[in-house]
Formats: sequence, structure tokens, C-alpha cells
Amino acid sequence: MRVATHPGNFHADDVFAVAVLELAAGEVNVIRTRDPEAIAAADARIDVGGRDDPATGDFDHHQKGGAGERPNGIPYASFGLVWREHGAALAGGEDAAAAIDERLVQGVDANDAGQEIVETLVDGVRPMSVSGVIAALNPAWDEDLDAAEEDARFLEAVALARRILEREIAGGAAFGRARALVDAAIARAPDARVVELDRNMPWRELVVTGAPDALYVMYPSPTAGARRPCRARPGPSATGGTSRPAGRVTAARSSPRSPACRMRSSPILRASTSPPAHARASSRCSSRRSRSSAAARSGPGMAAISSRRASATAR
Repeated sequence: MRVATHPGNFHADDVFAVAVLELAAGEVNVIRTRDPEAIAAADARIDVGGRDDPATGDFDHHQKGGAGERPNGIPYASFGLVWREHGAALAGGEDAAAAIDERLVQGVDANDAGQEIVETLVDGVRPMSVSGVIAALNPAWDEDLDAAEEDARFLEAVALARRILEREIAGGAAFGRARALVDAAIARAPDARVVELDRNMPWRELVVTGAPDALYVMYPSPTAGARRPCRARPGPSATGGTSRPAGRVTAARSSPRSPACRMRSSPILRASTSPPAHARASSRCSSRRSRSSAAARSGPGMAAISSRRASATAR
């Protein structure tokens, strides 16, 4: 496939768009030119041509009126246009493609369109975005590169963008596999308050949204060699302090002095029904032999996340 795009300084917009076409079509021959005939002869046009029509291989947003915008107001740039056409096939479905659009594509499109979507809270400090990383690969103002060297720098940026896309796609597929395993664990749980997994995986969002009665998630700890329960929802700390953020895990791992650590008993659980025996614990770990033995009797190394719903019960 011959792909035409503009010469000169490149942006994350055109770089990522070419990377998507590489993933979708295989080998791509990039022509960086402003020559109208060369642009028209290409199989696809990225950020040039003044048209947006996937059927003819046109993915530009510089035409009068632009190329449309998303429901949230973020306009489509060339990356977004190419991803809208090929994302579902590459990511394995519309939902996975939409998630990558939210995490990666929209930020690049907004930056290319000059739309501010990040508020700076500390004067003089601005996070380095993926658009900034790609832009940093451009030649400095006083670097004297010929056309071939400039094109090589562009292809270097495309290779980086492609790798980022590949990892985003792989991560989305992995989350889909985790969803299936977590949903199955929720369905088979004999006690709705405890979800038990065979290993740690992205479970927090899935449990919070899919298991309203869950208080604990348990999975083997690679450091402690035992199962760790995590409280599945935010709420007051066990010491009576302020709530921890949702998804925050307070870990208590086994150590040579303390083969197993007991978790602090939750006031939320005390205010409701007693937790199951395999999730019952107190949080203070001790190196004293007596406490170690008591911890060993009470269960393996554990971690906790508190529950908003149970917190309301406690109040």
C-alpha cells in the first residue's frame, strides 16, 4: 500500500495514522510529499488531500468544516479517522476499539486540533503526553537533515507508535480475558461476599460494577504464597479514619518472622454479618511468635479494600 502524507515536521496524528494502516494492511510505502499528482496516485492519504472518505482512502481533517467530532466534542483528526475505520478489526471488537479511542486516540486528536483537555495544576509543570514524545523525534531547528534522513526519522516515530498500538491492543485483549474469568468467579461464588480468583488480574472495576454484594476478592499472593482477600469497595479505614480511594489496596504480606499476617477486622463487617471464616482477619502484623501463630491460625497473607455499601450499613 502506498500512503501519502505531508513532509516536514510530523505530529502524533499522522504518525499514529500511518501506524494503524501498517497494522491493518501490512507493508506500507510512505510518500511524504506536497505534490498533488503523487498524493492523488497513492492508495491512501493521511493528513493531506482535503477529504475524509475511507472508501477512497482519504483521511484528512483540514478541509473546511473539518471531519466531524465525537459526541464529547473532541474533533476527529487523521488518527481518529483511520482508527474509526480499522480500529474494531484490529482491537477485536467495537468495545475494545472504543476503549483505545478513549485512552489514546482522542488525546492525540485533541492535541492536533489545538483543543485543551488537561488542566495544569502546578505552574510550569506539564506532563509529557504521547503527542509530545512523538514530536520530540522531529529534528531540532538547527539540525541539517536531507529528505531521506527526515523520512527515516518519521519512520522511526511510526515504529514507536506501532509498538504503542500493539501493546494497547494486547492490553485490551487481556482485559477481555480477565473479564470472562472474573465474571465466572462471581457466578460460581458460594458466598456473594467473597470472590475468589486463581490469580491476580484486573478485577476492581469488574467486581465493583458486577458484584454489588462482594466485600472481598481473594487471589494467591506471589510474595506470600497464600491467598489475599481485598475489600472490594471504598469506605472508612479500619482505624476509624477517612475513607480510602476506591481500588486502594492495603497489603499485608508474609515475612520470615511472620509466616502470615492478620488483617484488621473491618468495622463495616462488624456492623453487619460476620465475614466468612476464610475472609475473617485482623490487620496488624506482628513479629512476635505468639501473634505469628495466631495469624497462621486465622489465615494467609491478606490485603483489604473497604466497602461503600457496607459503610452505609455501618452508619
